[in-house]
Amino acid sequence: MTSSVVQTPLKRVIGPKLLVLFVVGDILGTGIYATTGKVAGKVGGALWLPFLIGFLVAILTAASYVELVGKYPRAAGAALYTQKAFKVPFLTFIVAFMVMSSGLSSASAAARAFSGDYLAEFVSLPPTLVAIVFVLALAALNLRGVSESVKANVVLTLVELTGLLVVLGFGAWAVLHGEGDPSRLTDFQASGTGTAALSGVLGATALAFFAFVGFEDSVNMAEETEDPHRTFPRAIFLGVALTGTVYVLVAVVSSLLVDHETLAASSGPLLEVVKAAGAVFPPALFALIALFAVTNSALINMMMASRLVYGMANERVLPKAMGKVLPHRRTPVAGIVFTALLAVALVSTGEIEGLGDTTSFLLLCVFAVVNVAVLVLRRDRVGHEHFRTPTALPVLGAITSLVLASPLAERSADVYVRAGILLVVGIALWGVNRLFLRRAERAEDAERTEGAGGAAGTEGAGRTGQG
Repeated sequence: MTSSVVQTPLKRVIGPKLLVLFVVGDILGTGIYATTGKVAGKVGGALWLPFLIGFLVAILTAASYVELVGKYPRAAGAALYTQKAFKVPFLTFIVAFMVMSSGLSSASAAARAFSGDYLAEFVSLPPTLVAIVFVLALAALNLRGVSESVKANVVLTLVELTGLLVVLGFGAWAVLHGEGDPSRLTDFQASGTGTAALSGVLGATALAFFAFVGFEDSVNMAEETEDPHRTFPRAIFLGVALTGTVYVLVAVVSSLLVDHETLAASSGPLLEVVKAAGAVFPPALFALIALFAVTNSALINMMMASRLVYGMANERVLPKAMGKVLPHRRTPVAGIVFTALLAVALVSTGEIEGLGDTTSFLLLCVFAVVNVAVLVLRRDRVGHEHFRTPTALPVLGAITSLVLASPLAERSADVYVRAGILLVVGIALWGVNRLFLRRAERAEDAERTEGAGGAAGTEGAGRTGQG
């Protein structure tokens, strides 16, 4: 008698409008609230340009994700596409671990943003200590279990978006009343000329790209989305376009009202913009909105990273012990502890700029792989219609991702060191896991051999007795 395991499908409850809000909410957060000033420090008053270029690069890679999620509407993302395209388990693991690490570096950047000038509106505390306590508090909340609904996500998204609309509204009001300096919009502070200036712009773009990460997470909702083949193209493109437009406008207003030196020196740059606008909007209230935004971003990233570790442990690509679940809470305790320790270590190694740049670097490497995977998987036909991006887009997406991930982007050495150490940790865990798996396989083979030998001996003894 044969038996089959029937998997219960996930409930498809996310329609087109809710998916757009999910995409927007996933992108909004730490990036624009915390790194605007650091981008200005790299490029000067023309900080709108890196955000515009970052938006265009995001659209290229978003097109690849749209094709792939329409082709394979399952909740696995970049790791699934990598495995289908290249069928190299180690490469699939590296991609998955990079995605996990990018979530941790993003959460660490959010922790640094939380502990900076936004919090200083209320209390003055040691930033590094606050950032570490912030990470541990998120880990505790993660361990307890966070019950979230689609409606809650809509509320969080609207609150985050409100903060940016405050910047745009009061900034526009100030500009219309003669405030601001339009000459700043064409003020490039990139050192040198020619290649040096290009490197400065590329470096600013690579950092600005941190503000656009998040749209790739939405493909993990494919199994809970109504008619994903049709819903995802509109939702992802519209979501990226909306956030990109808001980001460029926020960058323009920020540059008009505040000089780039002041922005670069602040860990709460948008708070400086609100103050410069001379608005009646209470700075403390805006700081609270910003704190809420970066907290939400950090929590989502910490949850994603811990669940990814849990999933990899269940798939036996990480040690089985890392898949341990807390009995009563049913939360991935080993994954939460592991990711929290890594996040604490990351918080201790850098500031917002370095941690944000580490996030961008890791995801740009992943995006390069995904863009190539689209082209490789063109030979894999599926039995349903799906969006197909023009071939030029993934080609350009792969090239631009690699350029922004390369040393041409004038990225500091500590970013490569930090990312390299994270990968070494992952590879070490992969190696330990492979060692244990091989030992387990040898033990099983030995047991089978002994069992077969014992059975043969018993059979031989029976024949002797009969004789």
